[in-house]
Amino acid sequence: MRQFLGRKGIAMSNYLRRTWAEVDIDALQHNFEAIRHAADPKAGIMCVIKADAYGHGAVFLGKLYEKLGAARFAVSNIEEAMQLRENGIRLPVLILGFTPAGMAKELAEHRIAQAVFSEEYARELSAEAARQKVEVNIHIKLDTGMSRIGFMYQNPERDGESLEQIKRACGLPHLCAEGIFTHFAVSDEGEEGKQATLQQLACFSGAVDRLAQDNCRFRVVHCANSGAIIDYPHAHFDCVRAGIILYGLAPSPKLAQRLDLRPAMRIKSVIAQVKTVEADTPVSYGGTFVTQRPTKIATVPIGYADGYSRSLSNRAYMTVRGKKAPVIGRVCMDQLMLDVSNIGDICSGDEVVVIGDGTDGSLSFDEMAAMTGTINYELVCLVGKRVPRVYIHHGQNIGIMDSIRPANEE
Repeated sequence: MRQFLGRKGIAMSNYLRRTWAEVDIDALQHNFEAIRHAADPKAGIMCVIKADAYGHGAVFLGKLYEKLGAARFAVSNIEEAMQLRENGIRLPVLILGFTPAGMAKELAEHRIAQAVFSEEYARELSAEAARQKVEVNIHIKLDTGMSRIGFMYQNPERDGESLEQIKRACGLPHLCAEGIFTHFAVSDEGEEGKQATLQQLACFSGAVDRLAQDNCRFRVVHCANSGAIIDYPHAHFDCVRAGIILYGLAPSPKLAQRLDLRPAMRIKSVIAQVKTVEADTPVSYGGTFVTQRPTKIATVPIGYADGYSRSLSNRAYMTVRGKKAPVIGRVCMDQLMLDVSNIGDICSGDEVVVIGDGTDGSLSFDEMAAMTGTINYELVCLVGKRVPRVYIHHGQNIGIMDSIRPANEE
């Protein structure tokens, strides 16, 4: 990965002078240790690095978490799993979502475990593995309350047939039943989610016990997502699945401050141009903002194509020289405008903090999520591919992930 240092350690590569995301390695290490401390000592940490590690860069972070002592990784699909393997990451990888059965050989050859969510799918995967003369590791997925994918087991009295299906699936040739798991729907809702989460946990642990009684056992039993790592220590089993908390963000406002986390990502940009306009001047598309006085406007080269939502038009702010500058007018695809009338002598090239950690007056991902009626998960995942990720360790730039010009990386 290419290193770059400029004046006083500031990133000086030309394309970084547009918009970039800084990813704080020290914060990531701190969060991993906080998770390790919160998890049952007997439970390994499965790092969920799907969606390009929630927008932070799966390859860079995968290598980091290997060094920090992760037990395994979880991703959404085989493309994400193969990206890890093709970049030298060797820890066990679990695909949480769907993979066409025809890719059994790829799963086996690259030691990628596959979630199995129905007997029908298990039979398809077994047949393909037999045809391709390989054996595929699988993790049985139980649906205990999400109603998404998985063997239905939300009511043990009603859904007993699912356990029979699981036993048949685990007995199929060319499949190795390594693990079993479920996913909590409201473990991040504090007291309001307690009853439903405990019901899901009872269904899951009961199913695991009943299967064991019939000699259907699993080496890796896991169900604790980020919310359950914090709030349900008795659900940690063999492995915990750490997702959003790896990146320093709480799984919901109700669990904020429950774990000592440090947000890892900050979005920064620069001022492209500064101009002063008269009163009664419309700004941006549609003229939704009209100046009421002579106004100094700074244009910033970031827009909704970079993941900065158009819904933030006339609502959000950024910080320039530590002072708040309101977003005025509609956010464009590639640019937006700030009112910098109350900020001193600024000029083209000055740094803008688009999203920070909220401690220095900047707008945080959590605050922006509340402002736009969404969740922090979505916002970090939406940071665009044309925004390079710059990795910062001990205050120094140690590398970059450039999705637009990957040949520039080393």
